[in-house]
Amino acid sequence: MEAEGRRLNKYISEAGVASRREADRLIEAGKVEIRRKSRKDEPEKPTVRASVGDRVFHGDTVFVNGRELPKKEQEKLYYLYNKPRGVVCTLNREIENNLADAIDFGHYLTYAGRLDKDSSGLMILTNDGELSDRIMRASQYHEKEYVVTVGTPLTAAFIQQMSEGVKIHLDDETTLRRHPDGIYVTTRPCRVRKLGERKFAIVLTQGFNRQIRRMCKALGYTVSSIERIRIMNLRLADLKPGDMRSILPEELAELKKRASKTGSQYQGREHAGKPARSTAGRGAGDKTSGRGAAGRGNTDRKERSSSAWGNAGRNGRSTAGRGKKSGNNRSRF
Repeated sequence: MEAEGRRLNKYISEAGVASRREADRLIEAGKVEIRRKSRKDEPEKPTVRASVGDRVFHGDTVFVNGRELPKKEQEKLYYLYNKPRGVVCTLNREIENNLADAIDFGHYLTYAGRLDKDSSGLMILTNDGELSDRIMRASQYHEKEYVVTVGTPLTAAFIQQMSEGVKIHLDDETTLRRHPDGIYVTTRPCRVRKLGERKFAIVLTQGFNRQIRRMCKALGYTVSSIERIRIMNLRLADLKPGDMRSILPEELAELKKRASKTGSQYQGREHAGKPARSTAGRGAGDKTSGRGAAGRGNTDRKERSSSAWGNAGRNGRSTAGRGKKSGNNRSRF
């Protein structure tokens, strides 16, 4: 480890426990402790609660939720998981129907991009905190595609308003800690396509809390179901609910390539806007808002043709083929 030490959130991320952002939240919540290295001629130093910005030096021991982190870098693992409806995206086993119990995996894995309890579909599970952090940054404009069913027939006006951006009110727990009354933001322009009388596909490049549900609610619609079918170059395809499989080497190489690109490479001619001002004067923005509206992104035509855009109502075929359960490629938990 370098002489000046390594930032604690980076150390946790490299251990595969969480992204840097999530690591900071764990530190703020008091769930991270450090025991500094002792000299040979002195007794073992006590374990103390860590603070955001702390650095880890050679010989130090870090604990997350009481569990000692390995000092050696772990083998990186990458999986796709089809989250069933009802599973909660948390690794806290004290919460009913938590993700940790659902996958029951032998290694510590975290997720890149959560889905709410009532939504289903594709998730990336990995212990590569650095990659997870890059995928989740709204400023990177990485695409996630969803198929949504609503309770009433769709109109052309609804499709247009959804694609142009919708003013929504954020009042989730994280936002309320900073803004007691919540804040109003306008979502980025996005691609929306009607798939049926009450079904549409939508591609987002940001991820506000329950964003699609809030957008639909703002326009007078109630969501019946949401299924995520794509994250960047990775597709749900025929992966069944509750199943997971290894991300293939060629898929992983492309994922890392896209994750390394900056947000400006995806924005095209669009420009980032500002969060919408509240009519009640409730504040002008939030750092978690991804800095407002943004472009649709210059995705390649090949990807569009194999998504819901060129195959209405179907998820497309996996680059891995249908494949039977074999080795570590696909498992049922």
